[in-house]
Amino acid sequence: MKAWEEFEKFIKEIAEHHGFHTEHRVIFKDDHGRSEIDILAGRFDLILAIDAKRYTKSWYRTSAIKREAKKHSERCKRFEKIIGKSVIPVIVSLIDDRIFKYGGCLIIPVDKFNDFLNNIYLYLEEFA
Repeated sequence: MKAWEEFEKFIKEIAEHHGFHTEHRVIFKDDHGRSEIDILAGRFDLILAIDAKRYTKSWYRTSAIKREAKKHSERCKRFEKIIGKSVIPVIVSLIDDRIFKYGGCLIIPVDKFNDFLNNIYLYLEEFA
């Protein structure tokens, strides 16, 4: 198994531990073509569309994560049109940083993902 697959599985398991129903590697097609969301995690009225990024300090640029955040937000808007429900774009990365929002996407360091899920409504209100 490749390292990125293990990272995706780890993120999926954390979400499941918090009571989220998950789907791994959700592929959809629309007028823009084929796209994939690494993990869909749903619980109650929330649907998180999670993109797991294995950026590390030696391979990390703020511009790269911001570019990915914009792309992921656009992908999620396209997916929302297909399913008719709102989704929350989330990137979980290995970078030890703070939780922040860029281009409509929440960027969460993996070491803060558990806290994010424990306090999800507070974070969503803060970054609304």
